[in-house]
Amino acid sequence: MRRKINTLAATDDVGGARQPLLSIRNLTKHFSGGRESLFGKKRVVRAVDGVSFDIAKGETLGVVGESGCGKSTTARLLMHLMPLDAGEMIYDGNKVGPDLSLRELRRRMQMVFQDSYASLNPRLTIEDSIAFGPKVHGVDDGAARLLARDLLVKVGLDANRFANRYPHELSGGQRQRVNIARALALSPRLVILDEAVSALDKSVEAQVLNLLNDLKREFGLTYLFISHDLNVVRYISDRVLVMYLGEVVEIGPVEELWNSPRHPYTTALFAAMPTLDPDRRTTEAPIAGDPPNPINPPSGCRFHTRCPFAEAVCSATTPALYAVGPAHQAACHMAIPGSGHSKAPKEAMAA
Repeated sequence: MRRKINTLAATDDVGGARQPLLSIRNLTKHFSGGRESLFGKKRVVRAVDGVSFDIAKGETLGVVGESGCGKSTTARLLMHLMPLDAGEMIYDGNKVGPDLSLRELRRRMQMVFQDSYASLNPRLTIEDSIAFGPKVHGVDDGAARLLARDLLVKVGLDANRFANRYPHELSGGQRQRVNIARALALSPRLVILDEAVSALDKSVEAQVLNLLNDLKREFGLTYLFISHDLNVVRYISDRVLVMYLGEVVEIGPVEELWNSPRHPYTTALFAAMPTLDPDRRTTEAPIAGDPPNPINPPSGCRFHTRCPFAEAVCSATTPALYAVGPAHQAACHMAIPGSGHSKAPKEAMAA
């Protein structure tokens, strides 16, 4: 008789539903960009520059933005796959480092990557790949293999057919299901999905998205879902975080963000979405030019070089995230009362 797969959500929830599962403050990562000249000063690529946000328990937070905005770097920093330059991570009230070890954090947080083939060891069978993590954390071999087969069934794969196969014998969709099973093997509470469905064709993508929703309900999971496909993000997310050039420019509930975006970049991003409706076809580019060089980002609001509403205050002062709704924030001078922008509201929003 197979043992029941247990989630840690019920036993590990020490802070209650009101306490965020993960709180990020001032997350920063800069990369060396070489020197301007032989004896010149070092250039710095500001990949992630002071990012702060919370992830509530049981929600799906979507992360969107152009290529190079810092989405994937942020995900890797959360998993500590690269060292942070600055910032603080608090997992369910415990500060990562002093109160919560990296080993324990990785048991509670797992990640599914974009490349389903590169994520798997080609020399390990599917069963061995899924069982590897639990064995590292002290589960005996027999129990780990039994768990691996149980999880294969959970993600829609016949364990008798797939357990002893190798990654090259599976399709892209099947491999991604294996990666999801492997991520669930340690009973995490938070799963980071970095472009996890972008390499799949649309029919398989829909199946994997429905699988993710089913697993979220069954195991009480929380997702951080990174994607360039805005339609997918809208389908699966509860809230959406918009990044531009290493910074958070807007965050809010998914439908509120779609229906009433408050940052010009968010508006342009949504306007660029393809549509099958001939009456809503885009006739001109919603946003002009390429993102500025992250080595030397513009002063003030980093979007002002491409923004049709830019004024002097936009290049002089960096806007902070400002509450434009109960759970909606935007980093734009047009949303901040008294910012000096001609379109800014005169008074703050009533509480």
